[in-house]
Amino acid sequence: MQAAVITKYHFRIRTRNGVVVENLSFFGADEAAARQKLQRIYRDCEVLQCQEERLPSGVRGGHLNYEDVVDLITTA
Repeated sequence: MQAAVITKYHFRIRTRNGVVVENLSFFGADEAAARQKLQRIYRDCEVLQCQEERLPSGVRGGHLNYEDVVDLITTA
């Protein structure tokens, strides 16, 4: 049996006020889903950079918080 892979996307954005925000991370089935989550929080932002990170299921640095669990449930 092959281990599932979790995809996490790291964004660097410019908010509508012109502030650059780095290292925003979202889980998503694909980049479009992660961007959609990003747009819900930062409306009208400009994505400057997006980097994909693939993690084997169960190998995640740090701790789980409520948002991480919800993201995993909604992408399944």
